[in-house]
Amino acid sequence: MASVFERSSSSAKRVLSSKMRFTSFVSLAVLCSIAAAVPTAPAPKDCSAEVAKYNMERRAARGLSKRTFYSQMLDLTCALSPEATLEDYTANPPIRTDITEGQPGVAFTLDIGVMNTSTCKPLPNAMVELWGPNAVGAYGTTFLRGATKTASNGIAEFQTIFPGFTSEGANHLNILVHPTASESSGVAHVGQLFFTDPWTDVVSQYTDYNKNTNHRMKNSADPVFAAANSGGVNSIVDLESINDDWPEGIIGYITVGVNPTKLVA
Repeated sequence: MASVFERSSSSAKRVLSSKMRFTSFVSLAVLCSIAAAVPTAPAPKDCSAEVAKYNMERRAARGLSKRTFYSQMLDLTCALSPEATLEDYTANPPIRTDITEGQPGVAFTLDIGVMNTSTCKPLPNAMVELWGPNAVGAYGTTFLRGATKTASNGIAEFQTIFPGFTSEGANHLNILVHPTASESSGVAHVGQLFFTDPWTDVVSQYTDYNKNTNHRMKNSADPVFAAANSGGVNSIVDLESINDDWPEGIIGYITVGVNPTKLVA
């Protein structure tokens, strides 16, 4: 038969064990609440389905079949487009969709879709500026420059010409995006839009372009091209010819990802 002392000691141990379990439970609850309060980095959005559908709808609207050097649609990720340094920029270009201003060259309709990377949806009423060189790779003060706002479907469309290459990098056009419909608002993106080397090779042999005396840089040699096509982003314009004779004109599609709440300038 246990003594009074033994029974008392056993009772004390049970009380102590119960207190320890309660303390451990409280400690665990506190740790869990602290962990829940620590902010975590937002998971990157996968907007591939939304962007793919968006791009295909843009093509279907024109009723054109795909003719391109690529076997699938580009820009299927809703990622922020990498920033580039402003070059040959003129502030406050005229608001217009046709920026050709009489410059000879292959007619080029550029369909720029602006996607809001925080929502995976097209961004309407954003002002998009576009400028580029002429057939011989020269920038002008007014020609081939302009701006227009995106429509309700997030698209800004320009009539221009396929650019002639300069000596300053791979063949490209320049783009700047304002988050609102005003040119005086902040800047959400500054970038460059590139072309495949085969397209530039072919067009460079055409009338007017064959007078270009600039040094040609291929995409693989341009560090700006490499930066613009990194992090899951593709900054190469997807091209198709109008009818079967490309000198009659080219249509290009590109999707640019921006966060309208984060300004770069």
